[in-house]
Amino acid sequence: MMSLPTTYIYNLGLCFERVTLTYGEQIALRYPEGQTVCYKDLNALANRVANFLRSQGLERGDVVGLFNDKSPVGLAAMLACLKLGIIYTNLDPDSPWERIHRILNICQPKLLFNSFPDLLFTNQLKQCSVSKVVNLDDEIFQQRLAQLSDIKPDQSMGITGDDPAYLMFTSGSTGFPKGVVISHANVLNFIAWAQDRFHIKADDVFSNVNPIYFDNSVFDFYSAMFSGSTLVPISTQEVKDPRRLVQIINQQECSVWFSVPSLLVYLLTNRALGKDDFPCVRKIIFGGEGFPKSRLKQLYDLFGHRADLENVYGPTECTCICSAYKITDMDFDDMQRLAPLGMLASNFAYDILPLDEGEPNYGELFLLGPNVGLGYYNDPERTSQSFVQNPLHNRYHDIGYKTGDLVYRDTYGQIHFKGRADFQIKHMGYRIELEEIEAALNSLVAVNESAVVYQKLGEGLGQIIAFASLAYSHSPEELLRAVANILPSYMVPKRLFLLKALPKNQNGKIDRVSLITYGSI
Repeated sequence: MMSLPTTYIYNLGLCFERVTLTYGEQIALRYPEGQTVCYKDLNALANRVANFLRSQGLERGDVVGLFNDKSPVGLAAMLACLKLGIIYTNLDPDSPWERIHRILNICQPKLLFNSFPDLLFTNQLKQCSVSKVVNLDDEIFQQRLAQLSDIKPDQSMGITGDDPAYLMFTSGSTGFPKGVVISHANVLNFIAWAQDRFHIKADDVFSNVNPIYFDNSVFDFYSAMFSGSTLVPISTQEVKDPRRLVQIINQQECSVWFSVPSLLVYLLTNRALGKDDFPCVRKIIFGGEGFPKSRLKQLYDLFGHRADLENVYGPTECTCICSAYKITDMDFDDMQRLAPLGMLASNFAYDILPLDEGEPNYGELFLLGPNVGLGYYNDPERTSQSFVQNPLHNRYHDIGYKTGDLVYRDTYGQIHFKGRADFQIKHMGYRIELEEIEAALNSLVAVNESAVVYQKLGEGLGQIIAFASLAYSHSPEELLRAVANILPSYMVPKRLFLLKALPKNQNGKIDRVSLITYGSI
């Protein structure tokens, strides 16, 4: 019996070609307004963009920046870069120019694709000598693109798994962004795990509510586009409209949702979600921050009987997600503790670096394995601080990533998030994780969401300040008395501010920097 021919897939360009051969007529992109693009046409468009990049002299290892609106040509540009071994980085069009300029100086892109004709810093880009700017909606570019061949470029065969696929810029503690380098092999391993862990099939429909420049979008794009599934790109304006967003998920029959918890809390708070919504959703996946237990219970009561709720965890430096945990009834026996992170994904390894002797199951999470990225682009100093030799041995080269996340491992081997090393404070002689105070506040029925910050007052002095948005009217004093029944006195916030809604950053997470400023007024 003759065996079927196989292809050894070692880069993402070859992988997408294989997906296209298998699912060419399947809908790859389906937009809320009705536009659809099949895999065959998306691949042809990506090949045209790739041939345009070649005509501009770009080569393997060069960087292309994208101000990406999730349009077909914007997403095709990402695929085009993968086909050529060019490193793409999606950039936030709403970032201030100072931050964008720093990013451009770090990654030195040879070319910038721009999907936004009303970009606020268009003039600065024109004056900036870092790279050439190509507007994707420009008529001359569109005509040029239509004239180019849709035959795949021949460079894909030379790209290895170690070649960088993309840069994802994250905030740096010093104020300078860090460009995380993720390789083709990192992403191929991630795709294989996601397909297995979440049972992804070609008939799945993924909601893409995450900004394309945000790490969570890695799951949306790669899990869908490299499985023959359908991706529904949703604009920032549509995400901000809770009822329109839910309507899109319902109408497009999305089966997989992934977002930060704050977005789900936003939908619940605005009463945009009912028991008949998300009719086709089988996986509600969330990660990136803690999910307040009272709101998680509300979501579970709505959909837990017909959809899996999955708490996932993973730093940008380790290809988006490295663990997943399915929520069950038992997770609500304790309404103060956050849901576990679960077990690490297959093909990951980890160690816990103890903070104190005698506590081997509590400390900083140190991640190892083939999903650990290549470091920070053009930043050897910070790379050497976070991507380090496994401190538990020196028998061979064993580079892992120091996450800065404080965790503990329970008797069942489940990992639990306790806080950030940089959110851990020393107050009145006690070591305190601010997230533990947030969990206590979030356990109160009246609280929609909360955040806790530490305000330094002088040498060795400071105070804990809390912020909360409420579902029901309560005074700050009432809430602090309730918290005092949960936490020891040294952990009870000195002050509590009530806000209509907590401020969010561009990624949808709570903006603690602005809260510190607010608390200082």
